[in-house]
Amino acid sequence: MPETRSSTVVPADVDTVWRVIRDFDGLPAWVPAIAASELDDGARPDQVGAVRRLTLGGDGGTVVEALVALDDRERTLTYAILESPFPVQDYRATIRVFPVTSTGECFVSWSVLFDCDPDDAERLKAFFSRDVFAGGLEGLTAHLSSGA
Repeated sequence: MPETRSSTVVPADVDTVWRVIRDFDGLPAWVPAIAASELDDGARPDQVGAVRRLTLGGDGGTVVEALVALDDRERTLTYAILESPFPVQDYRATIRVFPVTSTGECFVSWSVLFDCDPDDAERLKAFFSRDVFAGGLEGLTAHLSSGA
């Protein structure tokens, strides 16, 4: 199964960053590629099992994801893709937030493990790492820098 990740140091304290990331319905605020998010069936944005419908900004496509795990103590959020335009199966991504104690900043890692046709693996790994995760982490830094 292919696996990839992106990470960055965010110039904000760990509690502030975690508050933004743990909002399962909050991606449009900080991920530039996401135009809208809607939770199904009145779910709470911190409810394990919640399902969100994301509208992609570029082509208006839809991605449906489920919140698989949320751990406030470890500051980890794991979600799975249920439906998407991407040729993947068993897609499970995790975002982790760690304090950088020497500077008061935090380290954020966004990783995924998924299955796909072997011919698509390298292209999808690059896409998720660079376009989705790195782009999202850049958006997170910009969002927090704007005083969010």
